[in-house]
Amino acid sequence: MAGRINDDDVKAVRDAVPIDAVVSEYLQLRNAGGGNLKGLCPFHDEKSPSFQVSPGKGLFHCFGCQEGGDTIAFVMKIDHLTFSETVERLAAKAGITLRYEEGGYNPSHQRGERIRLVEAHKIAADFYREQLNGPEAEIGRKFLAERGFDQDAAAHFGVGYSPAGWDHLTRYLRGKGFSDKELISSGLSQDGRRGPIDRFRGRLMWPISDTSGEIVGFGARKLRDDDNGPKYLNTPETSIYKKSQVLYGIDLAKKDIAKASRAVVVEGYTDVMACHLAGVTTAIATCGTAFGNDHIKILRRLLMDNGSARVIFTFDGDAAGQKAALRAFEDDQKFAAETYIAIAPDNMDPCDLRLAKGDDAVRDLVEPRTPLFEFALRQIVGRYDLETPAGRAAALDEAAAVVAKIKTSSVQREVAVQLAGFVGILDQEFVVHRVHQLAQWARGRGGDQRGPAPASRTGARPAQVRAPAAPSGPALNLRSPAHRTERELLKLALQKPALVSPAFDAYGVDEFTAPPYAAVRQCIAEAGGAEMGVAETREYLVQVLDVTPDDTVRKLVTELAVEVFHGKTIDESYAGQHLVKVRLRAVDRRIEDVQSSLARLGSNVAPEHLAAAQNEVWVLQQYAQSLRNHGADAL
Repeated sequence: MAGRINDDDVKAVRDAVPIDAVVSEYLQLRNAGGGNLKGLCPFHDEKSPSFQVSPGKGLFHCFGCQEGGDTIAFVMKIDHLTFSETVERLAAKAGITLRYEEGGYNPSHQRGERIRLVEAHKIAADFYREQLNGPEAEIGRKFLAERGFDQDAAAHFGVGYSPAGWDHLTRYLRGKGFSDKELISSGLSQDGRRGPIDRFRGRLMWPISDTSGEIVGFGARKLRDDDNGPKYLNTPETSIYKKSQVLYGIDLAKKDIAKASRAVVVEGYTDVMACHLAGVTTAIATCGTAFGNDHIKILRRLLMDNGSARVIFTFDGDAAGQKAALRAFEDDQKFAAETYIAIAPDNMDPCDLRLAKGDDAVRDLVEPRTPLFEFALRQIVGRYDLETPAGRAAALDEAAAVVAKIKTSSVQREVAVQLAGFVGILDQEFVVHRVHQLAQWARGRGGDQRGPAPASRTGARPAQVRAPAAPSGPALNLRSPAHRTERELLKLALQKPALVSPAFDAYGVDEFTAPPYAAVRQCIAEAGGAEMGVAETREYLVQVLDVTPDDTVRKLVTELAVEVFHGKTIDESYAGQHLVKVRLRAVDRRIEDVQSSLARLGSNVAPEHLAAAQNEVWVLQQYAQSLRNHGADAL
């Protein structure tokens, strides 16, 4: 049984791997102010970034879906790993050797499934690369050379060769300690008559990596005429490889895609290689499947949906390429980026174009671009005889139905006007009206299968935050001055504990009127108080998170720990104001409670109880006056 990872080693991993470096492997981050970074949340669809990362605190939080936590929590959620698997992966990244309690470290038994399968793919990639240098792989080297790829190019993209024998890789991985079950689960081997055999044999091999750079699969190109398999054979669906969720070359292209706010989508592995070698380093490709929703999500996180973002498709101009373009246009609105299509002369793909006309031609290919909607509509209209009224009417009916799917009314109208020009109908308003009719009819029939329209691209953060389910009581209302002040004080206690210590630690849970905030105050107390965070804020935040009673309170803690302050200058004066406001409201509430109690009892109150209550009210009133006159000095 796997031992528990040593607590000190877990802390070392948290400290060694910056959260912004890890998150940046999956999405583009930009400055959000206050030392925080922001990006499009990878856990839910959104048009404007509400996902924030605080490098100084080692935390992330999404103000849209309320997901939050530290580096370990982020990797666990985004890659569907266990706690141990995540710590092991991050430890490997940081070069930290983990210690295990209850019986030492056994790599073959104590690593999680994902880590084992990724490791098998890494070893397989190294094996295939070595094989490319051997005599049998001459046919593979010739294939690459004929397409303009030398040894350095093959090495850069990790291209390899799978031997033609039945079980070369299978035997090699067995020797590295992998079980037959793991080999089958990885997709590197398949069941044979006498046990597992290699899935890929006698083929050129391209490693396929996920966004973080881990190899999760392979694409294999047929080389010999006696190979009865398909031209390209990809890794089957496994626990780590989902073809609809990977883009070939994304590990190499992601930084330039984020930097340039541009992505070029090509159709094959050699096209990606040709583009990158020609200087188009933002090129990526799908892996044996159509470009779809999950691919869009990957690119949107890198492009950040800013106004200048561009996605350029380089589909062939043949029938299959036209079909792919129309399919891409169906998903066009899921991008906030502008989408274009680029078709090379003579319908050449980027690889052939580079061979025929050189690197400059590849770079030029993605510059003079045609908007994807224009290409798609022209393809539809081009199938009809526009010289006849019947042909124009039929073209309009088919194309208008496509335009009607555009959700943004202003864009829909603009494209409808252009459609009128494509079809040759002078009455633009007639076309606009026809498109509008089709859109209304589709909505009335429930024709929109994608659910309600997304929020505007400038979508504001909701005015209210859902209250945690744990403590009962009224929901948070950020329009309430009391709630706003309590929230700001808790942010100070979590983010800048030195400014509120030691006064904050004397505040009772009942001084926070919102039950969710009271729950956070209780967690801070159980973690040792804000004073514990003066010396080491990150470790203090980890302790606070560790004592949260449930995910709802935990998410609120991460939210408060990364949220930007409302004040311009966050100093002792600002902290003192909020300490005083929260305490003063608590004192005023206590005075009101005592006076209400006396009023309800009337003449039935005992003389000694009356005197004690009146004395308490007098003391509280004096304290309240002192807080008003002297501020934080009276605390």
